[in-house]
Amino acid sequence: MKAECSKVLLIYTGGTIGMISSPDEKSLKPFDFKQITEEVPEINKIKCKIDAVSLKKPVDSSNITPKIWERIGDFLYSKYDDYDGFVVLHGTDTMAYTASAFSFMFENLNKPIIFTGSQLPIGMVRTDGKENLITAIEIAADKVNGESVVQEVAIYFEYQLYRANRTTKISSDHFEAYKSFNYSILAEAGININYNHNAFLKPSGDKLIYKKGFRASISTIVFYPGIQLKNVKFLLKNTDTKIIILITYGSGNLPIDEQLIKAIKKYINKGNICLNLSQCLAGKVEQFKYETGKQLLDAGVVGIKDMTMEAVFAKSMWLLHKYPNNNDRFVEELLVNKAGEICE
Repeated sequence: MKAECSKVLLIYTGGTIGMISSPDEKSLKPFDFKQITEEVPEINKIKCKIDAVSLKKPVDSSNITPKIWERIGDFLYSKYDDYDGFVVLHGTDTMAYTASAFSFMFENLNKPIIFTGSQLPIGMVRTDGKENLITAIEIAADKVNGESVVQEVAIYFEYQLYRANRTTKISSDHFEAYKSFNYSILAEAGININYNHNAFLKPSGDKLIYKKGFRASISTIVFYPGIQLKNVKFLLKNTDTKIIILITYGSGNLPIDEQLIKAIKKYINKGNICLNLSQCLAGKVEQFKYETGKQLLDAGVVGIKDMTMEAVFAKSMWLLHKYPNNNDRFVEELLVNKAGEICE
């Protein structure tokens, strides 16, 4: 008996991949993704049924907000039972933030949500968009014994599939735009798509749970040699945000300064949360490793282990919405692995 082919839904949210040249060849404009096969006829050869939809007003990825995450999430959730997999086309600048947010919004996935995009518009001769799109669709449609091969939120870009909340954009010039520094790739596309099955996330329950809602009450302080600590102390004293993320050196270190530590303690004692995120793209925050990090641990600052910056922001906003007045629960949940974002 012939197996029924998979159904995949393409959702175009905006970004470079959806652009083609205008008739005068002087500018780029979005095209109607319902006619995607006209621009990428190779899609007709993929052995699955493909539907395509687009946001009424596609959004440049620099303009993405948590409200737009929810709009896309609501739509995808409404179609969840109708399709075997989803491909979300998104601008590259904030794709890792959106994909990370989706990894927390959709719990117990039993089918793939694959984000992809391109560095060059799909209407250009040298575009990377066609390969990214075609392979993302193939991965979204891929099943073994009636079960989706990938059952999580992922990013596909330039022959590699990454866990969404482990991925960071590293280049605006190269086709290899993304990298997962602290976790292995999920798949690599060559002549065949070679899956790293041992790296896959599996659902912890049978029923999909959709949890939206974000509260973006977050500020950041980036440390650098020569920073005026009086300005840092002023921000800590006068900000009205619930969370301040200290973007620190190495494994989570800051200059030793008694007044700075006092200012951090006062900020935390007012009912706020202070997180420690390293400037390093690889490795993890270990506040107990050096004296400069231990002072933060003693002050009540929370090290975020090996999460990416994008995952920390998305998860923090998601948890702030859930626990706006329960700091202990927020911290507990932040440090618990929810969707493969932390190595345990």
